[in-house]
This record gives sequence, structure tokens and C-alpha cells, in this order.
Amino acid sequence: MCGIVGYTGYRQAYPIVLEGLKKLEYRGYDSAGIALHKGDSLAVYKKEGKVSVLENFASIYDKTSNIGIGHTRWATHGEPSDRNSHPHVSASGNLAMIHNGIIENYGQLKSELLDKGYTFLSDTDSEVLLNFIEYIKTNNECTLEEAMRIALKRVSGAYVILLIDQDYPDTIFAARKGSPLVIGIGKGEHFLGSDASPMLEFTKEVVYINDYELAIVRPDELILKNLGNERVTPYVQKLDIELAAIEKGGFDHFMLKEIFEQPKTIFDSLRGRLDLDKSSVTLSGIEAIEDKIKQARRIIIVACGTSWHAGLMAEYVIEELCRINVEVEYASEFRYRNPIITNEDVIIAISQSGETADTLVALENAKEQGATIFGLVNVVGSSIARISHAGAYTHAGPEIGVASTKAYTAQLAVLQLIALKIAKIKGTISDERFNTLLLDLAEVPEKVDFILNNQVENIQRIASKYSGAQDALFLGRGFNFPTALEGALKLKEISYIHAEGYPAAEMKHGPIALVDENLPVIFVATKDSYHDKIISNMQEIKARKGKVIAIVSEGDEIASSLADDFIVVPNCNEVIAPLLAVIPLQLLSYYIGIERGVDVDKPRNLAKSVTVE
Repeated sequence: MCGIVGYTGYRQAYPIVLEGLKKLEYRGYDSAGIALHKGDSLAVYKKEGKVSVLENFASIYDKTSNIGIGHTRWATHGEPSDRNSHPHVSASGNLAMIHNGIIENYGQLKSELLDKGYTFLSDTDSEVLLNFIEYIKTNNECTLEEAMRIALKRVSGAYVILLIDQDYPDTIFAARKGSPLVIGIGKGEHFLGSDASPMLEFTKEVVYINDYELAIVRPDELILKNLGNERVTPYVQKLDIELAAIEKGGFDHFMLKEIFEQPKTIFDSLRGRLDLDKSSVTLSGIEAIEDKIKQARRIIIVACGTSWHAGLMAEYVIEELCRINVEVEYASEFRYRNPIITNEDVIIAISQSGETADTLVALENAKEQGATIFGLVNVVGSSIARISHAGAYTHAGPEIGVASTKAYTAQLAVLQLIALKIAKIKGTISDERFNTLLLDLAEVPEKVDFILNNQVENIQRIASKYSGAQDALFLGRGFNFPTALEGALKLKEISYIHAEGYPAAEMKHGPIALVDENLPVIFVATKDSYHDKIISNMQEIKARKGKVIAIVSEGDEIASSLADDFIVVPNCNEVIAPLLAVIPLQLLSYYIGIERGVDVDKPRNLAKSVTVE
């Protein structure tokens, strides 16, 4: 969840590591720290709070060094505090380490070390792992590399660790299991990070480290080994990301920039795949498992958070167009409830980062039981991309805002293509309907652009009007129900207003008890097969003096006349409509968050990539 940065080379390490930590702030954190090799000693600077607090604290010290590691921590074991911040220093003072992940059996290891006379300065599992490594190194008179290998065979859990050793003035030792690690290749220098953003300024050549690999990183050398001490050949990839993609570009916040990027990111997700001239969809990942799809008993979609909402929308669309049973599972539940999986199942895993811990473990379990794995991710080279039999990238580009916006609509766009492709393969869609949906999908980027150019002032006004609300209810039917869930999640994340999403018909089964003159009820009420029904639901809210905000189709006078406030989106086929209806909800959440003074890019307690359970 948190972020790691490392550097070894000919430059000064501190400014590179510090700026790298700033680029990783979007991942979510509560403290920050940096360790430098100072020749005859290790220097550690760490503070609870933002990276800026660390920067101010360290400003008075001499930070000259050509090697350093840095960390932004999101608390798991031990409350946010200076002493629980990373890096940690071993009992001897010879080693400094940063760690992403959770060591599940740290309690047992800590008891053993306490019995051997060790003391601990923090409440973290990370300090336990560090001292366990040092204990093995000291008592076995072995190298740090060998001590790490022995220790990591003993621990259970997830980790990326970076260590520097007082006896090795130019070397960073690293290892991973379950948390991401990228190493950037420079000339006479190497960069390490949780993702590629800290190193984009310096290099586009990277190596994605696999689970159970250990890296020995020097300025002019990268050695990869597995835990069996066998050399592994690094696979160097070229990044197709520009530095401007991780900068605000004149917008006040990354979230707003990313909302306004959606016409382009949706277009990029469709480009080369949707061909109106040939009336075709090209998806090499689906084509690679075409036989499996034809024989599939069901499709299981596994995801978390916003990606789960995208999966729920896909369930509606795939079942409608492809006539195959679809189940949507929370990865965190799916991995533990011993689901019945066979080789007749196709698993679609959805994850922006491609590193979501629960989703990864769920996939590993399903793969062992013979299921076919299809990964839908945004990050090239990510763990889910590597574990999948086939897949597709969403081409949303780096998403820095913690609350997902452009990654979500990119997922919706590709899932629409997947549904259309499978429907063609299975012969469950007529040519006329296929072509109609293809045309509507191709027009989405232009229609999103229309919303962004014509509704912002209206949405700002509505946001100002309702920013003082304590609660909110989001309602939708059919294809719009997942959009209601996503709208509620965005409002919770960005404004800290309690919000719930419901199928509109379920309102009478409990939520209607909440309705009074203070409750804003947001209806996703674009024209569809259920439109008459949702109009009735709106009337029921009005009868109880609730405040109705409606997302309505262009020209819909009935829905707009019932609403206290309404936001217009272009007309669109109901299957494609979720791609349009969610845009006003993203903007509404953003502007309400701004009205309430929330840091919308980094809302409290949240992390961008959840790489621990």
C-alpha cells in the first residue's frame, strides 16, 4: 500500500529519494522516512506526517550520500508515530530496512528474538523481520544476501524489503513477495520503486521483480536470484509513459485532471480494438482463450472497490448480450470461502494496479483448480498481468488520485468490448444490435467531452447546495444500479459524507426510513427499460420531502421536472449509458469534497493500491 524508493549511483541520493517519495504520496501514507549510507555509518531521518514534514526535519542535517532508501508508511502494525516510521535500524546499527506488506508470523519470530535478548524500538512487524535477518547473519556468519534468503523462507505474509548494510557502501539488497517492486536501469545508476513514477525523470528502462526473487543492486550491476540461490536473467522493459502523465498539468488536483482526461483515456481504451468500418471488435486476449470461452460453464469476475462496481456492470452486460452465467465476487471474500472452481470456469480479474493483494491470492487459488484466468489491468508488467493466461490493458495511463475515475471508465469501456466480442463468438447477438452498440460505444468519448464542457458549472452549484449533508442515498435500476454504487463510493471517499447505493426498487425495503427534508437522494435516471419505474421511485421520495438530484437523459422533461436539481447527459443505449452517467457523479463528489476542505487527491486512511489484506 505504502511507497518505497531506492537509489544507488553517482548522483546525490537524498533529493532523488525525497522527490520519489513525493511522487508516491498518492498511494496513501501516514509517515515517511529516508536512510542514507554515510560511509562509516547509516543516517536515518523519519517523521510521522507528510513528506514535507520529513523534508523540514532533515533540512538541518548533512545528507551527502550516493545511496539511499525511502519509505511512506500506511500503518498496519503499530499506530502512526515517529518510532513506528520506516526505515528501521537493526539492533547492531549495521542494517537499515524499509518494508511494504505484512509479516503474518511476526509474533512468533518476535518471541524467539526476545528470548535471545533482542529489544525493539517500535511496534512493527518490519523491525522484527529486520532483526531476524540480522540474527541469522550474525549467528551463521553468512552474507546478508544468504541471511535474507534463509529468513524469507521462514516468514509468511507479503513483503517488499530494501536493505542497506554499513559494510556495503554502494549496494541495495531487495526482495519481494506479493507487493510490487520495479527497478529502473540507468547508466552507472539504478532506481527502485513501488511503481515506475519515481524514476520516469531518469530512465524508461525497467525490470519488474517477480515473487520470491532477491535483487542485489549496485550502480553498475543488477543481480537477480531466486530463493534457491539460482541466477535469474532480468527482463528489461521499455516504459511507454511520459513524465507529464504524473504531473497536474495546470489542474488544481490530480483527480480533476483525471476526470477531464476521460474522453482521451476512453478513446485510447477503444482504439485499435473497435472498428466501425469492419463492424468488428479485436481483442487478442479473448481470441487467445476463445475455445475456453465457448466451453465455459460460467464467468466469475473478481475485483475490489471501484473495480468491483465495474465487474457488476459487466455482469449485467455479459449476461444480456452473451447469455452466459456471470458471478461477481469480492476478492477478499472469494479467496477465503472455499469456492467451487473447475476447469470450465473463466475468471476475469479486474484491478487498476494489477497488484491488489486479495485479488492476486484469489487468482492463484483459482488457477490451481484449473480455471482460465483473464486479467484486466492498467499497469503493464503488474503481477496480475503476469499470472493471467490472457488479458487486456485498459490504457488509462497513470492514475494518481486515490479515488479512481479514469481507470474506472476505461475498465467499463474494455468490459463493453469484451461482452461484444464474446457475444459474437457465441453467436448470441444479431448483427443489427451489434452494430448499434458498436456505434454508441464509439461515440462515448465525444459525449463525455460534451458533459465536461456543458455541466461543470451546474454541478458546482449543486455541490455547493448539498455540501453540508450528513448522509446521501444513490439509487439506480438495471444497468444504472452499479453506477449508483460507484457514485456513493466516490462521495464517501472524497467528501467523508456517509452515502449508500441501492437498487431503486429496494428503497422500500428499508432505506426509505431515512428520507426526510435533509436527505439528498441521487437518482441515476437515464432513459432505459426501467424508466417508468424509476420515475415512480422519484415520486415516492418527493412525497416524503426528500431532496431529489437526478442524472437525466437529454430531453427527459418528466425526470427533470420531478428533480430539485438535475444534470443532463447525452442520449445513449442503456447498455452503454453507465459510461456517461458516472461522469457527473465523479464531478459532484469532487466539488463537494472541495467545498468541505478535503484533500481530494489523498483522502484520509485510503491507499491507492491495496497490497496487503
